[in-house]
Amino acid sequence: MKTILITGCSSGIGYDTAKQLHQAGWRVFASCRNMDDVERLRAEGLIDALQLDVADSSSIRSAFDAVMQQTGGALDALFCNAGYGQVGAVEDVPRQALREQFETNVFGAWECITLAMKVFRRQGHGRILVNSSILGFAAMPWRGAYNSTKFALEGMCDTLRHETHGSGIFVSLVEPGPIATRFRQNALKKLHEHIDIASSVHAANYRFQLNRLEQEGDAAPFTMSSPDCAKICVRALTAEKPKARYLVTFPTVLFWYLKRLLPTVLLDRLQRSAVEGQGK
Repeated sequence: MKTILITGCSSGIGYDTAKQLHQAGWRVFASCRNMDDVERLRAEGLIDALQLDVADSSSIRSAFDAVMQQTGGALDALFCNAGYGQVGAVEDVPRQALREQFETNVFGAWECITLAMKVFRRQGHGRILVNSSILGFAAMPWRGAYNSTKFALEGMCDTLRHETHGSGIFVSLVEPGPIATRFRQNALKKLHEHIDIASSVHAANYRFQLNRLEQEGDAAPFTMSSPDCAKICVRALTAEKPKARYLVTFPTVLFWYLKRLLPTVLLDRLQRSAVEGQGK
């Protein structure tokens, strides 16, 4: 039976990937930041669910120790999925908000990978899947903090892929576009928490961001369901020869090629138009 540790499983892509792998016969250590979510997952049949806060090094180490004790020191795969989006113009995002964004989206993933790599090196095989984004290579306005973390994850994985070449350890990125998850609700909370909207030169434009985040249903064209995205994650984790990147949704594929074909001035114009009505 193959084993995997997945971060950020309370809902969305992590949750659906955990369920699909469990149904496929994997032993899934589905982790969540809050214990209430862990207990809910256990009640749903993910009996190896455990608590792990990727922003807390001691929590990461405790979770890894627990997994190692239960598996006899073996682990086949790690899926770094936990993350959230901090919305706001670059000039409005305070340092503390940026620090929190990197702690969760980048530093937590980095630390989980370093622990998993010790296991993978010892056993001579392993899979690492990291949840990036279309915003990991195509920067959009109003998402500077989030863009920055996803660009960082892309650089980390591209480097690690070189360093694991020929080792039996495979590193892949999944790059979703719009997915139907709780992402917008979480981003709305962080927007209110960290951005002084009333005092910003962009105050009028933030109304568009609030409308987008508060909107019910899909907020963007070509939105994919979370279970469908999870199927691609499962494919990445089970493929005999996994790809370096899995482009998920039509916008991701489109901008992947546009970035390689268009001059920067035209690409910038398209990226601004892609979020037209969400601020100037």
